[in-house]
Amino acid sequence: MKHAPDRTRSAVITIIFTVFLLALGDAIIKGISANFTLWQIFFLRSIVVVPILLVILKFSQWHAPIWPKLFWWTVLRSFLLTLMWVAYYASLPHINLSVAAAAYYTLPIFITIFAAIFLGDTIGKIGWLAIVLGFVGVLMVLQPRIVDFNWYALLPISSAILYALAMILTRSRCKFENIFVLSLWLNLSMFFIGAVISVVMMLIRQSPQVTVGQEFLIGSWSEMGIMEWVVIAALSVAILIGSIGAAYAYQNGTPATIATFDFAYVAFALIWGLILFQEIPSAIGSVGIFLIVFAGILAVRSTAKRNASPNRVAGGISPQPPHTT
Repeated sequence: MKHAPDRTRSAVITIIFTVFLLALGDAIIKGISANFTLWQIFFLRSIVVVPILLVILKFSQWHAPIWPKLFWWTVLRSFLLTLMWVAYYASLPHINLSVAAAAYYTLPIFITIFAAIFLGDTIGKIGWLAIVLGFVGVLMVLQPRIVDFNWYALLPISSAILYALAMILTRSRCKFENIFVLSLWLNLSMFFIGAVISVVMMLIRQSPQVTVGQEFLIGSWSEMGIMEWVVIAALSVAILIGSIGAAYAYQNGTPATIATFDFAYVAFALIWGLILFQEIPSAIGSVGIFLIVFAGILAVRSTAKRNASPNRVAGGISPQPPHTT
């Protein structure tokens, strides 16, 4: 059977446009974090996205049953990705967007390690070099000091670990699930978590003294006016286009090539941080960001090279950002 040719050019354009929007969406979340709670965003965004995904699954060429083939593995994957979003978004009110993005994009290094542990992939010299460079880059970006260590700096790294585990699970247990079904159940997971924690916060009714500085996680819901719904609509469009756009890109271009352009997210995050929040990274931090991006590219190339070996039966994992579900 003859395989359809790759559409590399359109795939590259799609992934660049996708990460451009997603970086903007994350910047918006950082900017509105003082006005919304994370759980309100989860709940309201899912209300918008879930019906759209249901229509796609019902009437489009990607028609598929809503119920996943492997229910519990899909639920576990969705839970891991939901925790990943919580960890990443919880960091945004407390650290620069470019730092959060750079720390998150240690993800290919974790995928390389976990693929070796859980899938039996081997880590060659290039793979180990990528791990070392990525770790050095993270230290340069975060520049941890014991006297003023900020625990929020660890959250994007934690989200990268959670996403890497979810991708290992996707590869090993959810490989044949429809990507829109996986996206649907992820949004249902975020809807459930957002609803439950919002109710808990309402019942607890924390005093203003307790919630000061922590409104994004334990504050009350904001009142929804026209502008608030516009923001939620924009975030919904970003996550929807992100999931569909990334799916198209990875289906129509070689993963190693697309993943390389996927790292444009880091540059876009830095640009949006500079434009919207006047966040200027230090010289050492800028070098660290470069090292992290370079290490990620090395990890992707190393994995792609091993997967292309004629002696290998199954491929490894291709890293994607938190937005590709």
